[in-house]
Amino acid sequence: MNACINANSAHEFYIVAFSMSSVGQLVLFLGIMIIYLLTFLGNASIVCLVYFTTKLHTPMYFFLCNLAVVDITSSSTCIPKLLTITFTQDHRISFDWCMTQMFFFLLCANGEIFMLTSMAFDRYVAICKPLQYHLIMRKNVYIVMAASAWMVGTLNSISHVVLTSILEFCNSHEINNFFCDLNSVIALSSADITSRKVFMFFETVIISFVQFLLTIISYIFIFSAIFKIRSSARRMKAFSSCTSHLITVILFYGPLMFLYMKPESEESMEQDMLLSMLYIVAVPMLNPLVYSLRNKEVWKAAVTLTKEIKLKVYLRDQKFG
Repeated sequence: MNACINANSAHEFYIVAFSMSSVGQLVLFLGIMIIYLLTFLGNASIVCLVYFTTKLHTPMYFFLCNLAVVDITSSSTCIPKLLTITFTQDHRISFDWCMTQMFFFLLCANGEIFMLTSMAFDRYVAICKPLQYHLIMRKNVYIVMAASAWMVGTLNSISHVVLTSILEFCNSHEINNFFCDLNSVIALSSADITSRKVFMFFETVIISFVQFLLTIISYIFIFSAIFKIRSSARRMKAFSSCTSHLITVILFYGPLMFLYMKPESEESMEQDMLLSMLYIVAVPMLNPLVYSLRNKEVWKAAVTLTKEIKLKVYLRDQKFG
């Protein structure tokens, strides 16, 4: 019989991850590593552009910068361990590191949900109440909104990790996922987790569903206001200002809703992991692409910043050359 493990013991979990041939493992390793590097560089570039470009010091890009930090953190929480497992075939993870990984993953998931809602509210005010935009979206307002998102995410993550860490795991230590997902971990517990599932259900409804509903309501008002604009040029300009955010919302909520709303079954474990890969690995890489490819301001900021850097390098070389 397996030994029971909890926060007071030094035992380990075993992350199942993906079962495939050695060639498949190599392809998976290289593919995920490339995606991770693109994710890190893309989101870090967004952070640098927003920080160094004065024209981008607006609520929209402030939230985008926070979203980029969320994507970098979530990717760095899960992907390096998956790369280690794929490369070394060492599937072990300590109990403490598993709880740490769970904390940061939940923090980022909550952070992304609240940031997307904040960005939807920003677009609502910009399109539906343009004359009051600077009055409503003052600096102290959007800073408080972002800080509240991180604070709520932190408190929610701590509560889940603490409640999970006091459980005992006697029946199995094998996590049927490629990271310490909350549902996958508590499913291994030998204790009665009915109350935990009820708590998770209401917490999911309060946080995820309500935030998603607020985002949808914001876009109902946004589209209603856009359709009332008589000029087709102004209508397209207003619509294009929110398409990047709308695409990001679809990319995030699409696989997430399908993953958590479909019935559980043993046959769907691989499918669940692939869906998790989509919103943990692929979406953080796509977000900066969506905002850069569809946003002229980001392109202009990148070109301007590049020219400034080249000019500074040239002047430095002239001075010391």
